[in-house]
Amino acid sequence: MIDISASVMQFLLAFIVVGPLVGAVAALLPAPPGLKGKSPDQAVLRHGVTVTGAILLAAIVLALGFDRDHPSKMQATTDIKWIPTLNVRIHLGIDGISLPLLVLTALLTFLCALYSYFKMPSGPSPKAFVALLLVLESGTLATFAVLDLLLFFLAFEMVLIPMYFLIARWGGDQRQAAAWKFILYTLLGSVVMLLGLLLIGLKTGTFDMVALATDNGRGMTTSVQVIAVLAIGIGLAVKTPMWPLHSWLPDAHTAAPTVGSVLLAGVLLKMGTYGFVRIVLPIAPEGMHRFAPYLAAFAVAGIIYGSLACLALAKRGSKGDLKRLIAYSSVGHMGFVLLGIASMTPTGVNGALFANIAHGLITGLLFFLVGALKDRYGTADLDTLSGATGAALYGRAPRLGGLLAFAAVASLGLPGLAGFWGEMLSMFGAFDPADGLSRPAFLTFVAIAAVGTLLTAAYLLVVVRRVCMGTPGEQPQEPRLVDVQGYEVASWSPLVALTVLAGLWPAILLGLTDPAVHKLLAGGKS
Repeated sequence: MIDISASVMQFLLAFIVVGPLVGAVAALLPAPPGLKGKSPDQAVLRHGVTVTGAILLAAIVLALGFDRDHPSKMQATTDIKWIPTLNVRIHLGIDGISLPLLVLTALLTFLCALYSYFKMPSGPSPKAFVALLLVLESGTLATFAVLDLLLFFLAFEMVLIPMYFLIARWGGDQRQAAAWKFILYTLLGSVVMLLGLLLIGLKTGTFDMVALATDNGRGMTTSVQVIAVLAIGIGLAVKTPMWPLHSWLPDAHTAAPTVGSVLLAGVLLKMGTYGFVRIVLPIAPEGMHRFAPYLAAFAVAGIIYGSLACLALAKRGSKGDLKRLIAYSSVGHMGFVLLGIASMTPTGVNGALFANIAHGLITGLLFFLVGALKDRYGTADLDTLSGATGAALYGRAPRLGGLLAFAAVASLGLPGLAGFWGEMLSMFGAFDPADGLSRPAFLTFVAIAAVGTLLTAAYLLVVVRRVCMGTPGEQPQEPRLVDVQGYEVASWSPLVALTVLAGLWPAILLGLTDPAVHKLLAGGKS
């Protein structure tokens, strides 16, 4: 930790939230003269790298200045009146729960901007692409930084439009249908969520998330809490996505450009589970207690369903798309996050938050790698990638094959890598759930989730064998592929390094989240 004054911390957080919006406006302005040989497209893409780099730097400084001795305390806070008649305030702040997600968002957006500078997806003007990327970053960062329910909703919805256009204008086949499905599902879920948020505000007289968490549901009857949790939970479950509200995700990932898939999996899915932890658990604990067994049941159903879908796609002759397979794997991985939250225990919620970060790092890397494969082969079809023209990636592009194998074993939860701790802690939390929850039921859920871990290992190892080692009996006829290039190393290395670091030193995350989670579950009392 470095000593940074409270006013500087406050400025940094405000800059992180607002800075990308200013950058988006600047990206749409006419290019200045005298680019010294650089085309306007190159200039605007460089602008995107510069702005996202500045936001990442500010996030790192904010993290270095964060008081790790008191991670449960809201820091870098801003609290000013916005709509007095509704008691809505511009209230910003971070604690040990939101800080890792803030840094993850800034990192992934910067890496996507850097990757796009060298490998811009085909589509309309790069100006619009960069502007949308920055608006998306601002909305996601605001979601993790705001402490007012209505501001949370506005930030939560702010990401929909840029992601819709990223899919619809820069995506691949079936992009229009996938984009419409994405926005219709999420908008309908959000309408229901808004009703739940308004119910809480009207019944308690405030939308302040800190005050509501401290009250811990005492200002609402059990029936009001149940209705609020049901309404808010539907909106959050769609964004997570929870089975059976997940069907928009595989289509969106399959059609999205590489950077769209990285951001969708790496940060947008985290907004739903963050809402469960930040809003539902502390503000309506009795309502959450009623729904926890059902949430856990849907979570483990998603784990098994996602794994079986991946196994079906990985089978030879299935014509499975590798991006689609990774999308279904996200349904399973987010099931572990929901299972940890449903346990309503510090161990389970810490596991869920750890799994959130691990999934963002690992699945972001996987989508980068699959995008690179698609650029080289012209397809992400698994049968083509593992057929005679794509056999033995280890032999044709060894570094690319090695990275794909690394990301796969990290995703299946190999001990020593980030994916292990989140899943393990989530199941430990469900093994001994909160008081009042049925232990036999949760033991059953843990057993089902354990089967899901075996299925996850099965389909990921099948993918590695088929793509990296080739199909037995077939020899590659094509020349060697272009292996990992310099800009790809720059874009992917931070994700590899952080996956190893979080796996070997889990305290780097758990030291932040654990005190904050204990305070949150204790009703705002440290």
